Amino acid sequence: MNQSHQGSQSATVKYGRLDASLDQVERAIAASRDFLFSLQHPDGYWCGELEADTTLESDYIMVHTLLGTGDAGRMQRAVQEILRHQNADGGWSIFHGGPSNISASVKAYFAFKLMGWSQDHPVLTRARAWILAHGGVTQVNTYTKLYLCFFGQYDYNAAPAIPPEIVLFPKWFYFNLYEISSWSRAILVPFSIAYAKKPFKKIQPEQGIDELFLGGREKSNLHLHWDRHIFSWRNFFLFLDRLTHAFERVHIRPLRAMALKKAERWMLARFEKSDGLGAIYPAMLNSIIALRCLGYSLDDPQMIRAMDEFEKLGIEEPGSGDAPATFRMQPCMSPIWDTAYAVFALGESGVSKNDPRLLKAADWMLAKEVRQKGDWAVKVPKVEPGGWYFEFNNEFYPDVDDSAQVLLALNKVDNPRERYQHEVEQRAIQWVFAMQCKNGGWASFDKDNSKMIFQYIPFADHNAMLDPPTVDITGRVLEMLASHGYTRKDARVERAIQFLFREQEPDGSWFGRWGVNYIYGTFLVLRGLEAMGVWNHEPQIQQAAEWIRCVQNADGGWGESCVSYDDPVQRGIGVSTPSQTAWAILGLLSAGDTRSDSVAKGVRWLLEHQNSDGSWNEKDYTGTGFPRVFYLAYHMYRDYFPLFALTTYRRAMQPIAATSNAASN
Repeated sequence: MNQSHQGSQSATVKYGRLDASLDQVERAIAASRDFLFSLQHPDGYWCGELEADTTLESDYIMVHTLLGTGDAGRMQRAVQEILRHQNADGGWSIFHGGPSNISASVKAYFAFKLMGWSQDHPVLTRARAWILAHGGVTQVNTYTKLYLCFFGQYDYNAAPAIPPEIVLFPKWFYFNLYEISSWSRAILVPFSIAYAKKPFKKIQPEQGIDELFLGGREKSNLHLHWDRHIFSWRNFFLFLDRLTHAFERVHIRPLRAMALKKAERWMLARFEKSDGLGAIYPAMLNSIIALRCLGYSLDDPQMIRAMDEFEKLGIEEPGSGDAPATFRMQPCMSPIWDTAYAVFALGESGVSKNDPRLLKAADWMLAKEVRQKGDWAVKVPKVEPGGWYFEFNNEFYPDVDDSAQVLLALNKVDNPRERYQHEVEQRAIQWVFAMQCKNGGWASFDKDNSKMIFQYIPFADHNAMLDPPTVDITGRVLEMLASHGYTRKDARVERAIQFLFREQEPDGSWFGRWGVNYIYGTFLVLRGLEAMGVWNHEPQIQQAAEWIRCVQNADGGWGESCVSYDDPVQRGIGVSTPSQTAWAILGLLSAGDTRSDSVAKGVRWLLEHQNSDGSWNEKDYTGTGFPRVFYLAYHMYRDYFPLFALTTYRRAMQPIAATSNAASN
């Protein structure tokens, strides 16, 4: 919109060395509000695209090749999508602008080979050079190794064992299924079925990837490396892994049939009231493979349903000019999350609580309330179900983060069904309280899911075996509880505040588990503390505000790369983005900073980068799936977070403007 020099300056607030026109801010808010409403679905919800890396398209080609299914044209378009993201060094990254990643690169290379590409093709020649320079195929993660095993491109005996017997461990046993994260559960149970059945798809020799093994496949050391310290948890689990493989070779599996049957029942039960298993891509893909391994035909209703839900994640992109048509997959869909944030931002911006568009959205969210117990109830058995999930349907897996944000959104609507909405809200609040962890914080899907020993299991290299309490979720919960009348007098609230203080980094920032990264965590903590009335002159808060100011970019915006998860020295460093600039502004305003140049520059950055239709552009990934492994670009973050930030800025500056105008008169 480039509004920084447009319009009247009559409503200008002067502070420090910069002026900020509230007229400009008001126009930007109005344009953003109109644009956001234009994205609302007729049913009342919002759902932006959820973008991820090319491993999804590679896996898509792999699974359809394995099953002998799929649309050939769609698979060719998936190849074009993968090709579009190849880095200059020949590899593929897991986030926009990031360094090449070995697992993503091997998957892409293999997908091209499965689609008939010659290893002499220039694209594969460059990719192969990068892969071999970084250790070859043996360096990929567990999931990639097992997918390669399905085609005879890796040895099952050399990949980490995922025996289905893990489902037989009783709930009181230390190493039971419910001590790992909900998403790992949904991914690993069907994977364990595939591991037990060991599917094999014969492919043509020219489709293989022996050339990706350093020195050739026969000379490569495929096995996992032992820890140099003899007595370590890693070596303990590697010993169990080797023992499991030994039992596999001599067919000593007395509980295998029972385990497979229980794993099958577990998986099928969680298909119900869900957009596929766990409603997330890897679990859905693995469940399709598991069903075929169990003997389900392609025309079995369960198989048809699983495939249909999987294909719904696809997005066709028509070609234009010289750009070919492409096909890409989403890791899941985010309607509850996007709707809750859109309603909250619109409500904050001044849209009436009686607006029929917000009411329709509120009723849509209310209809999605969880009313049956899921995996969370294993540790919290005596609590009535409540709360919300992330996707369209995922009844077994509500999460605290979505539930808190929906409750914040519902506060922006005056519902004629006031009593009903109040009952739903109270159930959700009590469920959230029941999910509070021992240390005072909140995790996403489970309570006290934080046994660090599980990170040493050989198949735990996706870096997300656990679901521990996080500061970003805890900050959001505190903001939600404050909006429903809770204060620091409540012992549960005070425990949460002390958890936040304990988790603060030495430089004043907070780690962001579900958004990139320290900017995200810091903004949500400061919002929660402000909502609970924590004095903004407390040293922890002022230190956090100073950290935000220190990492501001020269252009006035803020940005942080996913690299900060690998190297904390890079925290707060990156190209300015609309969502992260908005988070930083919101964090500073929550810390009571209304007078610094930092806030004014940040607001100006948002104004100058707004498009004429009220939207913003953002290519960088600012959402986090699994730190260091999987990142996301929420396509609506670029729109509702800047609206939220500008609205909060306007509210903070209006009293100052009124005082300034009165003084000048």
